[in-house]
Amino acid sequence: MELARQRMTGHRYRLDSAGTSAGHVGEPPDWRMLRVASRHGLHYDGRARQFRSEDFTQFDWIIAMDRHNRDDLLALSPSPESRRKIRLLREFDPFGGAGASVPDPYYGGMDGFEEVYQMILRSCQGLLDRLESGGELAS
Repeated sequence: MELARQRMTGHRYRLDSAGTSAGHVGEPPDWRMLRVASRHGLHYDGRARQFRSEDFTQFDWIIAMDRHNRDDLLALSPSPESRRKIRLLREFDPFGGAGASVPDPYYGGMDGFEEVYQMILRSCQGLLDRLESGGELAS
């Protein structure tokens, strides 16, 4: 959302974050992620939540970080229309492409969190560019 705010277009979007499993529901973000975000001027105070079936109707796009989560979302999807909403974040990364996943840095060090931050930043910039250009979902 920060990228959209910087472009003065944040009022156009509503977003949320959710996981496909209940393993961390209610927990704050990993401290390493918070530290990397803080170094880049971002502040997070949210808690983890699990994806809900009503998210398919509340959001125009459902963006997954990796293929495993995309597959979980596809399995939860109630219709062909909702399946068309599901995309991988790195589809919008100029260094990613179709099928590319954001790796989970959890079992590594701080460098992995910074690398993932940069990957997500590029991807979100590409996603916002697509939204701002009126890009539609491909079937």
